[in-house]
Amino acid sequence: MQKIEETIKKRKMVKPPAYPWQDLALRVIKELDIPNFKKSAVFKVCRDKNKIFIERSLNDTKELCKDGEKWKYFFKILNQEGK
Repeated sequence: MQKIEETIKKRKMVKPPAYPWQDLALRVIKELDIPNFKKSAVFKVCRDKNKIFIERSLNDTKELCKDGEKWKYFFKILNQEGK
């Protein structure tokens, strides 16, 4: 009986994202290893831009940027296509 109680206490309650764009932003942050100081920019872009546009930019980044900092390339693509 104590094992069940301990398991319940150890379990973390993870709240799901309130909006779909937050889930997309978390996926981008994870896949591109976005540094902490740029995470808010990712959330803003995912909130303001179309989901298809963000996913296309993410896929382009993963295909075209094999080495280096992928997150910089991601923002560069967003700036070019956003104009």
